[in-house]
Amino acid sequence: MPSMAVSSTSLAIPGSLREQAEQQLQSFLQANDAVALSDETRSEALRVFAVSDFVAQRCIRNRGLLQDLLESGDLFSRYGEGRYGEALAAWLDGVTDEKVLGERLRQFRQREMVRIAWRDLAGRADLAETMYDLSNLADACVDQALARLYSWHCEQWGNPCDSAGQAQRMVVLGMGKLGAHELNFSSDIDLIFAYPEDGETRDGRRSTSNQEFFIRLGQRLIAALDTVNAHGFVFRVDMRLRPFGGSSPLAISFDAVEDYYQVHGREWERYALVKARPVAGDRAAGEALLQRLRPFIFRRYVDFGAFESLRDMKAMISREVRRKGMEDNVKLGPGGIREVEFIGQAFQLIRGGREPTLQARRILTVLEALRGFELLPDYVVAELVEAYVFLRNSEHRLQEFADQQTQLLPREAPAQLRLAYSMGFDGWEGFVEVLRGHMQRVHRHFEQVFAAPQTGHAEVDELDLSGLWRGGMDEAQACKVLQQIGYESAEESYRLLQRLYEGRNYQSMSGTARSRLDQLMPLLIGAVGQGANSDLALQRLLELLEGIGRRSAYFALLVENPMALSQLVRLCSASPWIAHQLTRMPQLLDELLDPRTLYNPPPHDALQNELRQRIMYGEEEDLERQMDELRHFKQANVLRVAAADVVEAVPLMRVSDHLTDIAEVVLDSTLDIAWRHMVNRHGRPQCGDERVCDIGFAIIAYGKLGGIELGYGSDLDIVFLHSAESVGRSTDGDRPLDNPVFYARLAQRMIHILTSRTPAGVLYEIDTRLRPSGASGLMVSNVDAFADYQREQAWTWEHQALVRARVVSGDAGIAAAFNEVRREILGRERDRDTLRREVREMREKMRAHLVKGEAGQFDLKQGHGGIADIEFMVQYGVLAWAHKYPLLLDFTDNIRLLAAFAECGLMSGEEAGLLTEAYKGYRARAHRLSLQEQHAVVDDDEFSDLRTSVKTLWRDWMED
Repeated sequence: MPSMAVSSTSLAIPGSLREQAEQQLQSFLQANDAVALSDETRSEALRVFAVSDFVAQRCIRNRGLLQDLLESGDLFSRYGEGRYGEALAAWLDGVTDEKVLGERLRQFRQREMVRIAWRDLAGRADLAETMYDLSNLADACVDQALARLYSWHCEQWGNPCDSAGQAQRMVVLGMGKLGAHELNFSSDIDLIFAYPEDGETRDGRRSTSNQEFFIRLGQRLIAALDTVNAHGFVFRVDMRLRPFGGSSPLAISFDAVEDYYQVHGREWERYALVKARPVAGDRAAGEALLQRLRPFIFRRYVDFGAFESLRDMKAMISREVRRKGMEDNVKLGPGGIREVEFIGQAFQLIRGGREPTLQARRILTVLEALRGFELLPDYVVAELVEAYVFLRNSEHRLQEFADQQTQLLPREAPAQLRLAYSMGFDGWEGFVEVLRGHMQRVHRHFEQVFAAPQTGHAEVDELDLSGLWRGGMDEAQACKVLQQIGYESAEESYRLLQRLYEGRNYQSMSGTARSRLDQLMPLLIGAVGQGANSDLALQRLLELLEGIGRRSAYFALLVENPMALSQLVRLCSASPWIAHQLTRMPQLLDELLDPRTLYNPPPHDALQNELRQRIMYGEEEDLERQMDELRHFKQANVLRVAAADVVEAVPLMRVSDHLTDIAEVVLDSTLDIAWRHMVNRHGRPQCGDERVCDIGFAIIAYGKLGGIELGYGSDLDIVFLHSAESVGRSTDGDRPLDNPVFYARLAQRMIHILTSRTPAGVLYEIDTRLRPSGASGLMVSNVDAFADYQREQAWTWEHQALVRARVVSGDAGIAAAFNEVRREILGRERDRDTLRREVREMREKMRAHLVKGEAGQFDLKQGHGGIADIEFMVQYGVLAWAHKYPLLLDFTDNIRLLAAFAECGLMSGEEAGLLTEAYKGYRARAHRLSLQEQHAVVDDDEFSDLRTSVKTLWRDWMED
């Protein structure tokens, strides 16, 4: 991350600046005759004095200051973590009253500001170090001053206690640049004071309320830092960012802070809190407070309404800049520092709730995250980073001249030359050219990010879709316009629009929500009319809008993103299933923003990484959050698969592959969550030789999951196994369980996570009836018991099910043992006539109970010549021939098993190809019908040729 030092170290000092610098150096030497400067330090001092009167005058007037910095080595070394706190604590040792405290703080501040400015101007420190040192200096001054004032305050008023009688301390939140460790050289520090609980002070000469105690303590702290006296000030303190601003108490309780933001919090306050950090006092309590405020700062959904608020804020600042003629302000002017920060923080507010990486406080870290998430192109991030570093260095050089709070470019020639030289330029023109280039690029990127691409479009549209929506034309006119756009049933579509506009949901919306919907509707009406199935798509979309009406940020998302709106229209037109998914879970609208990812479902490894990132943030014991993350992950990725499916961006086989990958990743993560919970409570299961098991548990997938053939609404058929060597042993925790009980509870917890209905829905329906002895058997069997059951008790249909069984998560040792049992059982030599009869009878029984449809219809799954017939033929073939052809034991999916049949000569290539074609065709049609929310039933004449061929092969293989 570039933040290289920019200084004048390689340039000769211009004549006019050199003359003044030499005079100041001479004055310094006369006032500090004991100091002996080396030639290198003398040369460096001339360069620094040439551009900073502040450093020169402090060194001249404060005898011994520079000598101390030189002899201690502080001037030439980088400070480590905690150095400021340690140094200031020693500096304040023995201080017993506020007057001396104020003097010592100011002396320490002057010493360290000289050091920081010197290192910056001499090229010894880069921007990152300079900002970090300034911020750490402020932290130390606030924290050390507060610690002493708190102790003295308690002597007078007693200890402020919570309801349990425990003493509590004040929390100081640093806002803005201080919070982000980005303080500039002459910056105010924006603070908020808070304390954990209301109550009374105890054990003092006088008692008072906790609030009064902390208000008075805050007043003393501000005075210690902000008051200007003969020694100057420490830091100017600004308290206007606290709840209710200047009209509120100086310190309030955590509950009051949280209540304020929940009830009264405004968008600009979210912006202010993005960088907030506990800088002094009880930092642990401060972090707990920020955790309570996190849902206000970072919304759980993608909040495009933040764009609107940030535009308003920037417009207000821009008006102020123009009014005061501050176009040459490197912070507030067009393309200045503030615009870089606005770009980063806009994405933080919009996406920070979904992407914890974007909750970082430092703007350069945020910009790099935006590059990583591909939310900004590489070249844009590179230009913004380069510009930010240049602008912040320029800001520091402006302020380091006289320790004054300014960001305005100078108008006088000497000051211009001084600034240019301090930035490594030999003249003003060269500096300004580079500066203007940076600011122009920043402003261009800012305008592109904050442009409202659709706002106002409908108002200038000659068809006046805004008037149509708002009732500005009669029904005949409106229907004519709708027909012109592309609606076939214009009267019905107009009726639906009027029902929404005049309905209770719209009328009861907040002003903000109605305003956003009014912006959106003309755009949506036009977009729907240009697509296919416009009348049906409009009906689906209006249902969606009514469903999300109280979360109007989604309206803003669609207004702000033409691409998202067009994808929404396209998908809802193609699939009612997708429309209903989005209506139930509007947070999925975020997935519409980038067609590159929407129509390109990620592979297995990428899914694992995505879910790991979602789960890793937050408390490990927060099961509710983890369950919601699992559900959102599944829903978002299934939506991607469905979107790719309806636009035919992926073939059928890949649809099932992707859906299977999603389920496997979810199961793997669910096992991990449940395992950690159980181990934390009961310890790890013990295996043989006094060692713990390497999990000792595995999940076996059967059916469509085992066969890598999942559909959109498929249940998961799974069986749980644990290691045989763990039987008779227990876990090693403080609350031990017998291992079989541990594993049974582990399975139960997994099922709870997967099947519980939360506000985010159900993950998967789970069917465990394929375990040994079915519903009457143990929830979790050990591997040996499972093997014995398969050898001695299992029915033929259970061996059929084993054809499509495979391990999808858990212990590698159990996976190996299961695979060995599976190959043994499936590889037995069987009487083919008996086997054929049993398989055929099971198939006929299934068909009698499960077939759907009426006369003249074909049930794709259960009908004669359908999917199940092909699956049963494959299962029969494996059970009949695997003892002779071990290749048949290598696969669990029907497509590869059919290819293996042909390779082994069990059926001709033509027959295998025909069954493969039928199987793929049926499943593809079933997927499409699922997305249309229809049963897998078609007209009898559809697939008639394929169906006849499958029936013929069934007779050849399965009938006597």
